[in-house]
Amino acid sequence: MKRREFITLLSGAAAWPLAAWAQPNRTYRIGILETIPLASNAANFNALREGLQQLGYVEGQNLVIEYR
Repeated sequence: MKRREFITLLSGAAAWPLAAWAQPNRTYRIGILETIPLASNAANFNALREGLQQLGYVEGQNLVIEYR
């Protein structure tokens, strides 16, 4: 084994554990503070959900919405 091959092999083996640490899926949280009850504001709330779904945010998978 030549010196360059050995150094390449060694540096690749040293970087492998760093590549194995993937970041976990991130969950985003949106808080909505309203004076209107959810039943009265359902149309606006559903429009918000649909817009977020179009952007790739799915409630229960990577998104939590808290309505208060």
